[in-house]
Amino acid sequence: MTDDLPVNPLESIPPNGKILGLDLGTKTIGVAISDAMRYSATPLETIKRTKFTQDAIRLEELIAQNNVVAIVLGLPLNMDGSEGPRVQSTRAFARSLGQRIALPIAFWDERLSTSAVTRMMIDADLRRDRRAEIVDKLAASYILQGALDRLRRG
Repeated sequence: MTDDLPVNPLESIPPNGKILGLDLGTKTIGVAISDAMRYSATPLETIKRTKFTQDAIRLEELIAQNNVVAIVLGLPLNMDGSEGPRVQSTRAFARSLGQRIALPIAFWDERLSTSAVTRMMIDADLRRDRRAEIVDKLAASYILQGALDRLRRG
């Protein structure tokens, strides 16, 4: 894993196996998983963040339970593509997680993922409290689906 976004941010991902998608927030981590054929991303769960160690243990459990081979982590770039404090926090999380797991972690631009998912839920007429429950794991699914689509296109 590198601190710079490579030309192909997904180049470190093995050609086969399930991928975990993460939408890292300050209070929660949205988690999604790909199917084995990597056609679709499915929301898996929302982890309520506590301390890094507890968060990492839950991610390790999900990785083991689902035979995950790589992680795609949403990178919260500013709208102009620049990096702010949230990107630094996300990179620090990835570095710490990378010290605990022996899987490639790829970054994927997550700009507008939460707003796109929120708009979709509003269009589907979901109640505000229900949207709050599922927005993070749906955003993780949206991020992962973008990466899966890119992987298929090569």
